Amino acid sequence: MADAKFYRTVFHVEVLSNEPLVCDELSLTDVDYLITEGDCSGVIKCEPENEEVTREAMAVLLAAQGSDPAFLLGDEEGE
Repeated sequence: MADAKFYRTVFHVEVLSNEPLVCDELSLTDVDYLITEGDCSGVIKCEPENEEVTREAMAVLLAAQGSDPAFLLGDEEGE
C-alpha cells in the first residue's frame, strides 16, 4: 500500500425548493430523490475533480470526517 495514491473530490449540491430543507435529516439518497423525482430542482458540481492528496493530507481529511484513517490508509505499516 506504500505506492497507493489518494484522491479528494468535493461535490457541491444545490437544491432549490418551495420549503426549507433540514439538512441534518437528509441522506444523499433523499437529496437524489428530491432533485430527480421530487418537487425540487438541483444541480451537482464536482470541484476539485480527483485532486491527488498526500497520505498525510488524507489522514487529516479522514479524521475531520470522523473516519478512522486506517479505513483508506491501512495500518501503520501501510497494509
